[in-house]
Amino acid sequence: MSWSDDCLWWHVYPLGFVGAAIRDSDHLGTERRPPLHHLDHLERWLDHVVDLGLNGLALGPVFASTSHGYDTVDHLRVDPRLGDEDDLRQLFQAAHDRGVRVLLDGVFNHVGRDFPQVRAALADPTGDAARWFRHEPDGRLAVFEGHDGLVLLDHDAPEVVEHVTRVMTHWLDQGADGWRLDAAYATPARFWATVLPRVRAAHPDAYVVGEVIHGDYAAIVQESTVDSLTQYELWKSIWSSLRERNFFELDWTLTRHDALLDTFVPWTFVGNHDVTRIVDQVPDARHHPHAHALLLLLAGTPAVYYGDEIGLHGVKEDRLGGDDAVRPAYPDAPGAWTPEQQATIDLHRRLVSVRRRHPWLRTARSRSLVLENELLVLELTARDGEDGSLVLALSTRDEPARLDVGRTELLAGDATRHGDGWQLPAHAWAVLR
Repeated sequence: MSWSDDCLWWHVYPLGFVGAAIRDSDHLGTERRPPLHHLDHLERWLDHVVDLGLNGLALGPVFASTSHGYDTVDHLRVDPRLGDEDDLRQLFQAAHDRGVRVLLDGVFNHVGRDFPQVRAALADPTGDAARWFRHEPDGRLAVFEGHDGLVLLDHDAPEVVEHVTRVMTHWLDQGADGWRLDAAYATPARFWATVLPRVRAAHPDAYVVGEVIHGDYAAIVQESTVDSLTQYELWKSIWSSLRERNFFELDWTLTRHDALLDTFVPWTFVGNHDVTRIVDQVPDARHHPHAHALLLLLAGTPAVYYGDEIGLHGVKEDRLGGDDAVRPAYPDAPGAWTPEQQATIDLHRRLVSVRRRHPWLRTARSRSLVLENELLVLELTARDGEDGSLVLALSTRDEPARLDVGRTELLAGDATRHGDGWQLPAHAWAVLR
């Protein structure tokens, strides 16, 4: 059993979290500006992570970049808007002291225009540095998805293999526990199949999850040798089913989700730094708890995006600065919550508690006992060789529903005994054992 089998994550976008200037040129670029030592801001929230019952801190980009962190200019230097290498090591240690693992965000598909080899390649298109990058037929440096500031690395180049291997190993040496691989869907699986065995030779317990939006998830895991992939299909199905009050979509997705468990355990989420907040995706607030229950009880490795545990709003827009609303600054430290925020925190605690008491949920198979547009009753069952079974009932109906599921105990949610069964109120959810 790996330590990652027991890990439930809190996902943070650090530059936003600390209130760093994203587009202020006074703070950006490759010049070595004095570090601002803001990573202690994150350290002050570690007890909040533990209080939620989580034990993993998944960080967005922390390395020197030109603006938002995904245009890296130096993979071996901490972004001065966050601090320096000592600050990052201190954060690792503070997390580990609390039993919290730390995941770093590896942006290895592309780099920023101020990356040293990019500058060298632009200065001398026939020089050695040009081998680091992909090129268009006319010789121009290729860019990622039309973003001129993101230059694509050539993952067949030995120099790139060596660089990424060295960077990943270096930060694992410093105390990181694993990596998220940004834009892994755009990076050849054969590249990771070359790099990761080298990294794991020194750090065999490192956990690696790739960002993949669509495609043959199982094949990508097998070909790349990553441990997991981001489950965007389930993310979309959760909010869409609740918004449209159509559980048939979720039921179909769960069939594929269960099949993936034969190959790997997906990284699951209802929010992250790239998507509109769940409370805005699902306009009816009565159904927000349903989304959190699905995240924390369905099979997978769940990640709670910072702010979701207090019900923050934020709509992603397709414009410059359109991500800012979903990458907000957080207070200096946990403090007084509004009644609504406290209720959402308490909900997460209850759900995490259920998850902790039933660790087999990580690989549980799901089966729909009742499937209607506005009512879904799922049986969650331990895989072969393990013992466990729960029922998760979700309603978006305007009237109560009777549940005859042969269960005798309410673990979480809202349901009452009704004869030999249970009654689920309108727009409610419940976990039964």
